[in-house]
Amino acid sequence: MRRLAIMAAASLAALGVTAAFADDDDEPAKPTPLEFLQSAPDDVWRPLDPENTLYMDLPAGLVVIELRPDFAPNHIQRIKELTREGFYDGLTFHRVIEGFMAQGGDPKGDGTGGSDKPDLEAEFSREASEVSGFTQIGRDRIAPRVGYVDGMPAAAQPEGLRSFLTTNSVKLWPLHCPGVMSMARATDPNSANSQFFLMIGDSRLNLDKRYTGWGWIVDGFEATRRIVRGEPPSRPTPIIRVRLEADIPASQRENIRVLNTSSETFKQYLQLTEDVSEDSYVKDICEIRVPIKKDGKIER
Repeated sequence: MRRLAIMAAASLAALGVTAAFADDDDEPAKPTPLEFLQSAPDDVWRPLDPENTLYMDLPAGLVVIELRPDFAPNHIQRIKELTREGFYDGLTFHRVIEGFMAQGGDPKGDGTGGSDKPDLEAEFSREASEVSGFTQIGRDRIAPRVGYVDGMPAAAQPEGLRSFLTTNSVKLWPLHCPGVMSMARATDPNSANSQFFLMIGDSRLNLDKRYTGWGWIVDGFEATRRIVRGEPPSRPTPIIRVRLEADIPASQRENIRVLNTSSETFKQYLQLTEDVSEDSYVKDICEIRVPIKKDGKIER
């Protein structure tokens, strides 16, 4: 622990921050994760792109979702089209399983409906080189490389595997952790249309590389806890409305910035939370919450 304390103090010093924490021996004391974040420079907090930020109003509050066209460009285009048409407004979550997911986006409300647009081809994974910004934080019991793409949890095959594969392609895919948004489909992998689901629990083993992840909940996950459970729910929770931030007047937008997951500050934060061991083993990436600043206040 002493080594970690010295590392943390050195990290703060490298960031130009004076460590005001000391123990009785005048050695630099390890700051708490929150104290460390409060001392982090402003430029490690990134703004959201209004064109790729979705506002979903639920009865329990607003859910802010960051869209990831780098993972699923065709699905994102569809989500935006339907959102701007008002398609999702007033629909319900028709299938909600505790500890698993909440499914909505069906105009029939029974899981058999969709939009009048053609079905989408699967975008379960991507060639790793096509997705910029993947930052590996370590490995875990499921994948050899796990990390983030701007806050979206992801995993990838080892880069060293590329030369041994006939396709010469290394795959990267989003992780179905709590707060991740994904697309529902029928048995046919290429049958996604309008229905989506938001992850309530960790289902990496069942859903990764089999369903198209297209975004993650930046803020408002607590509002999803009030979605009525059931298959179907006795009183399905409605989606009041869905909007793109770009279509909302600037004065009405949420003031949110996200800790840059490709920054050294984020890596040092994970050391302080002890979510990643010294030998780069990630205890549970689905339990990690990427910190945000909302109206200047840090939330994690």
